[in-house]
Amino acid sequence: MKLYAHPFSSYSQKVLIALYENDIAFDYLNLESAAVKAELARLWPLKRFPVLVDGDRTLLESSTIIEYLQCRHPGSHCLVPEGEAGIEVHMLDRLFDNYVMTPMQKVVLDRMRPATERDGYGVAQAREMLDKIYPWLDERLAGRTWAAGEAFTLADCAAAPSLFYADWAHEIPPACAGLRAYRARLLARPVIARVVDEARPYRHYFPLGAPARD
Repeated sequence: MKLYAHPFSSYSQKVLIALYENDIAFDYLNLESAAVKAELARLWPLKRFPVLVDGDRTLLESSTIIEYLQCRHPGSHCLVPEGEAGIEVHMLDRLFDNYVMTPMQKVVLDRMRPATERDGYGVAQAREMLDKIYPWLDERLAGRTWAAGEAFTLADCAAAPSLFYADWAHEIPPACAGLRAYRARLLARPVIARVVDEARPYRHYFPLGAPARD
């Protein structure tokens, strides 16, 4: 298998966590390379990533890729459980992507625009969304080791990069002590520590300035 990804990309990290968690063999095509970028452009016109190529199959979107891995290349850790447990996992996966990752990216990407083209209103809305989702997650995750319970799942693969970068862009408040502790547990997990370390050389790309605390 070939994975087109970048170490500093949040959605790339989401898939890398799943691959590393189950020790799945793959070729890592780092999009820092101009040649790899050209390959991706030929493969997928939108040039969004990560993209997984497995034989004649091309998989797009991080959650879909992780579900494909569970189906075709299962490992010792089931990241996408079946039945009722799976419903909670899928819901939280979408919540982390849509209501943590998306507003975080709005705040970050707006800073990369020319000053005259910035969307102050949109950034304020994004920050407001984070202010609302943080306490909701703090309450929802209370008493749980991982996002959906005691098992590490797809939901945690989504949570790790989203909370990692969101806390840089719009800090999780001290009042959300449970959510802050969950983020710390994520960063202490070996496979997540690995993706964070792989991304460390690219921290200068973070337009808000990467804090020294992580």
